[in-house]
Amino acid sequence: MLSSPSTTSVAASRSSVPAPPRHLALETYWREVDSIKEEREEEEEDEEEEDERKSVDEVEMEEAWLTGAGLSSLVTGSSEEEELPAEALMSTLTHQQVATVRRRLDNYNETLRKKNRQPIRDVRDIFTQSEDDSADRGSSPSSHCSESPRRYHTSTKTIHRNTHRARPSLPSLRHDDQLSEHTLRPSPPVTLSADWLLRDSPYSEGVAEHKKGGACWDCLHFQGDDNSDVITFVPVSPSQGLTCTDDLSSCDLTQLGFFAHIELSTFLLALGVETKQTRPPRHRRRDAGVFGRPLKLLLHNDRKTFPGLKVPVVFQRLLSILEHTGLQTEGILRVSGSAARLKYLRREIDRCGEVMDWSAVRQVEAAGLLKLFIRELDTPLLTHTHLSYYRAVLKVSSVLHQVQTLHLLTLLLPEENRDTLQALLVFLRKVVSYQDQNRMSLWNVSMVMAPNLFTCRHSNSKHSVAKQQEELEEALGGAHLVQLMITHQDLLWTVPKFLLSQVRQVNQVSSQKSFGLMRAKRRLLRKKTDKNHTDQITELCEGVIRVHAPLHTKVSMAIQLDDQTRAKDITSRFECENSPVQCLYEVGGNICERRLHPDCILLDVHRVNPHCDWLIKP
Repeated sequence: MLSSPSTTSVAASRSSVPAPPRHLALETYWREVDSIKEEREEEEEDEEEEDERKSVDEVEMEEAWLTGAGLSSLVTGSSEEEELPAEALMSTLTHQQVATVRRRLDNYNETLRKKNRQPIRDVRDIFTQSEDDSADRGSSPSSHCSESPRRYHTSTKTIHRNTHRARPSLPSLRHDDQLSEHTLRPSPPVTLSADWLLRDSPYSEGVAEHKKGGACWDCLHFQGDDNSDVITFVPVSPSQGLTCTDDLSSCDLTQLGFFAHIELSTFLLALGVETKQTRPPRHRRRDAGVFGRPLKLLLHNDRKTFPGLKVPVVFQRLLSILEHTGLQTEGILRVSGSAARLKYLRREIDRCGEVMDWSAVRQVEAAGLLKLFIRELDTPLLTHTHLSYYRAVLKVSSVLHQVQTLHLLTLLLPEENRDTLQALLVFLRKVVSYQDQNRMSLWNVSMVMAPNLFTCRHSNSKHSVAKQQEELEEALGGAHLVQLMITHQDLLWTVPKFLLSQVRQVNQVSSQKSFGLMRAKRRLLRKKTDKNHTDQITELCEGVIRVHAPLHTKVSMAIQLDDQTRAKDITSRFECENSPVQCLYEVGGNICERRLHPDCILLDVHRVNPHCDWLIKP
């Protein structure tokens, strides 16, 4: 459920939430929710039974957080299972990040100590003896109580429901005759450069003013025009090249996830936003077919036929149908086709998979199957673990910090979820680009996709004003998050400079130990390799690098670097007529492997990672 936290937070964020004619899109939202509800009528009873067990034990929550931060050895006491020692990771954190880890660890130890404490004796047990005495006399009616077993206070869970809690107020929705021409025509978006990606300091630095109800320097500097509904932040490429998640190796992505996990909690804590973890609901796992299966398993099966695939084949087929024949169709994504037809096509896809006859699938049916595929995944596309953090984004009053929080959350997603989300957002942006033909604006698309990406409720109750208010907040909040992801999708896959620097630092620290062990062996071989070592030092001092290209006739080439040498200048020297597109990689040193942007200046990369190897490959 997505809802705003308090009246003050909603009031503070009114300027950050766009204000197109939402009452026109709300009908679309509820129609989408009702269609989802009809498909899940058989599962409603199971979902109601799960409501009472959603809270996560605090010890389990803290242990899961430490594990997600790569610090499970602090809990288990053994670092043999971890590839990255906790000491190496902790040595690269900022003071605020270290304070967050210490706070989590202290809370884990304190909660574990309380949980293992001797249970408190119930007051009724004190009078058990007197009740037994009265039972011997046989005259007291309370003798029936003596047959009950002895009771102790154990770790129980009490659910407090405050029905009188005031709901936050939202701007009232106006009717069609009250809407002016300016309201129906949203103002053009404002584009700002996201130069905070180039900073060495994390997002959590410099936002302490938000706890006091103020605004930080970034909020004052990166504010858009008051007449604009949408603010778009555009990534800025540094001299070392813009780094995306696809450019890093799996080893570096794992370490990047550790730092993003710690920074996300530190950032929200600095903003005064609290999160509450929930337990994922139980559901039946499917052993065959396509719908309802884990993304990782679908990709594993598809890669047997299509190596290197990043998105499931069925998902790609549906996107392809919509992109080639449905972008200009009016109401695309909003109209899903016949329910009976969708059930038939779903059974056919589960039975045949990718080899089915896709020419028989129309645009509206492909849209319905696409949304069905997303919401029927074994694990939500945005994962159960991070859904509570997405809810916390709505508690942040600044659009800038909302985008930064979504940025960290995207970096935390598993690789298969992140690639699928990227393919989806790219398609949704194409749909919005044809809004003059398909009548699907950015807000309409966000309203349609929100109930498919986030959990939603619609009670159809016309008597409870508070219930309708809560559902309205949920609809607007989910659509606002989808709109932010569509608008800033180019920013979401970019790795900020401070996170990449922390990955380099932890690689440098963890490699020092192995370097020390090899130092004695190198001394023994110094006489034999003294000449080669001297040549290497001369090359590094003069700014000369040796580029290796094992797949080309020119196996290697020594290149003199200057202030204008870019990666595309190097790859052009190894290009052939029929050869695939080649990329330059930095390998080793303080990074496992990174694909360099074609416009990055190599001399700056060489200064940051002087001991790396340079490799050209597709």
